[in-house]
Amino acid sequence: MQRSTQPASQEDVVEAVLRASRALVAVAARSLAAAEGQVTLSQYRAMVVLASRGAQRVVDLAEALDVERSTATRMCDRLEGKGLITRERSAEDRRTVWVGLTAEGTHLVTAVTRRRTRDIRRILANMPEQPRVALVGALGSFADAAGEAPEQAWSLGWVQ
Repeated sequence: MQRSTQPASQEDVVEAVLRASRALVAVAARSLAAAEGQVTLSQYRAMVVLASRGAQRVVDLAEALDVERSTATRMCDRLEGKGLITRERSAEDRRTVWVGLTAEGTHLVTAVTRRRTRDIRRILANMPEQPRVALVGALGSFADAAGEAPEQAWSLGWVQ
């Protein structure tokens, strides 16, 4: 497909991001399906936040996910019931609850990430080199603007 050399309008950019988002959501859904329905996409997102930022208070997790504290608490109930996170009351303030991933939770995030990485590599292999190079800067800027942590900040040491 021939691409125009004219600057992209805001609507062109939004449409391109929406199309890419649909493709990435499909990759995410496939990678979670490989986890045999253990977690929902929202639960997985909470686990990724815990993987990237470490154990934290439920109130901080809720803020990171942009959900109400009660929603985060219910999500943590389900994840704890599945053995994927642990909860611990603060010794200093018994009202404060800290949550973190269990070894099984870490394993699940690693397996889903590995599957997602493999699928994205396959997709990128079908792209010409020049757009792939431009994609690095563009998507990096997009992720920064969205407040996403860099991959290396949370996946170092994981077997990929």
